Amino acid sequence: MSESKAIGGRTVYGAAVGILMLDTCFPRVLGDVGHAMTWPFPVLYRVVHGATGESVTTARPDDSSRALVERFVEAGKDLVRDGADGLATSCGFLSLFQQELADRCGVPVATSSLLQIPLAQALLPAGRRVGVLTFNAQRLTSEHFTAVGAPSDTPVVGLETGAEFSRVMTESAAELDIAAARRDMVRAAKTLVIEHKNIGAIVLECTNMGPFARAVQDQTQLPVYDIYTLITWFHAGLRRRDFVEPTRM
Repeated sequence: MSESKAIGGRTVYGAAVGILMLDTCFPRVLGDVGHAMTWPFPVLYRVVHGATGESVTTARPDDSSRALVERFVEAGKDLVRDGADGLATSCGFLSLFQQELADRCGVPVATSSLLQIPLAQALLPAGRRVGVLTFNAQRLTSEHFTAVGAPSDTPVVGLETGAEFSRVMTESAAELDIAAARRDMVRAAKTLVIEHKNIGAIVLECTNMGPFARAVQDQTQLPVYDIYTLITWFHAGLRRRDFVEPTRM
């Protein structure tokens, strides 16, 4: 846009990232992808109606999930028409549809924090690996990793056996005991680094894990990447900061 003219054609201006939200009603605290104050920049939201946590985490890259994918494509195109320059989602399991959503929505798409695995791996010394904490290790398959260029045998620990975090997300409960959920996360992180001695960095698959990323890092003393690190990086490319030389007095 020139300095002398403003160009129209959109509904909303100044929000480069549109986030496709699952159809849920559990609490989303600061640090969660669905808490608008998490972001240091404005974002657009669109709920994908009918896309429950259960339907997304059990989706398969075949005809059985066609209706679900179509809902995301439709909602994504709506966000682009409203003004989004790029799209993200609120579930890491959507890595399965990374390429299709990017192809069909027509803008850059960041479906999953799992996209950060190859980059994080490239940063590590020889012999170190990226490990993943996930909502449900039973449902996170090699296909989810392969779809984003990550090793199919990436070490994984799930929170499905925890006391609070998984229960609230699974049951779409009205209340979340934040301290109990944090304990679930720390316990899972301990298990990951004990069972896999060569973990050099951790990626949090679930977009609800952001509020507990610091606790995981404090416990493991490792780099921790999640949906927050992904979308802030994503936004930095979509909306570049301008650098101006200071005026000499």
